[in-house]
Amino acid sequence: MEFELSEEQVMLRDTVREVLTKKYDIETLRKVTDTELGWSRDVWKSLAEIGILGLVFDEADGGTGAGPEELAPVMGEFGAAIAPEPFLDAVVVPGLLVTKTADADVRADVIGGLSSGERLAAFAHHENGDRWPHYAVATQFADGKVSGTKSLVPAGDAADILVVSARDASGAVGLYLVDAAAAGVDRTGYRTHDRRRGAQIVFTDAAATRLGSGDASSAIAEVEVVTQTALVAEAVGAMRSSLEMTTEYLKTRKQFGVTLSTFQALTHRAADMYVSLELASSISVYATAALAEGRVDPIIASRAKLQALKSARHIGQESIQMHGGIGMTAEYPIAHYASRLTAIGHTLGDADSHLQRLSASVGDWDMVTVG
Repeated sequence: MEFELSEEQVMLRDTVREVLTKKYDIETLRKVTDTELGWSRDVWKSLAEIGILGLVFDEADGGTGAGPEELAPVMGEFGAAIAPEPFLDAVVVPGLLVTKTADADVRADVIGGLSSGERLAAFAHHENGDRWPHYAVATQFADGKVSGTKSLVPAGDAADILVVSARDASGAVGLYLVDAAAAGVDRTGYRTHDRRRGAQIVFTDAAATRLGSGDASSAIAEVEVVTQTALVAEAVGAMRSSLEMTTEYLKTRKQFGVTLSTFQALTHRAADMYVSLELASSISVYATAALAEGRVDPIIASRAKLQALKSARHIGQESIQMHGGIGMTAEYPIAHYASRLTAIGHTLGDADSHLQRLSASVGDWDMVTVG
């Protein structure tokens, strides 16, 4: 198992970093996220031009053929810049679902559009009352049409096409492609506390095309593991930036005539933040390496997510505490990082939910003895 970034991954990381850091400081970020769209078309175009949007898809389908394991360095930079572009929600998640279920012609059409940046997609799966990892999927498919309500669709406000989960007459969960502008599709957009966008979507006899055949639950579960791993990498990037900002603040902010970094209690707290960051970073590398080896394991994903969420809460809270009152203001970046880390902590299961999954799996493992 390889724990170091390859030369290609370093180049990939640095390229994405250059695009995002050129565009975003806190003032620009606030201006962009205050627009109706909530992100920058110019940045999106730049990401398409350097091949990032097609990163995880096969070349035969119109992508660059790098694979899901290459997501980590990219998502780390999205986290470091708290960039609002919906790369994960509008490209990676729906695109991977399409590649796992659709035939070649549909894959080429959808993935080609996503990779070029000309189209956006969204995965409409969550419904009222759902709590990870259990999804009711009450939406129904019959006679070529879907009907139901999806209450939480990340990037659903801007999507051109929707990948919708629904049950057929046999009760099997399938995935269906729906034109977001079609009759019978009613979208209500919303803004989240971390300045991202989503939508509640009501389908009323909306025309739909089934992707593949049979139950799609396994495909959904596999893509969720990739998503969890990507979110952990994003969180690590956000935590790293938070720690860097906090330590720099301690070095420059003065109290009683001396910098805050001279107070031993604060430097000890900063050291503890570093330990939390390294724990999250290490488990993120492990989860990414597992994907690279072809191990799409939900237990590994939950291990990574649990540690990342524990570290994120610690670093987010300590960053604001050590910045003092300015840390709570919208004009200063640290609160925006804490908000994004909090949102990741409630996406696809919180810490308690992942701990519960891991606890339930303890009996699946052999006892370790020392002798």
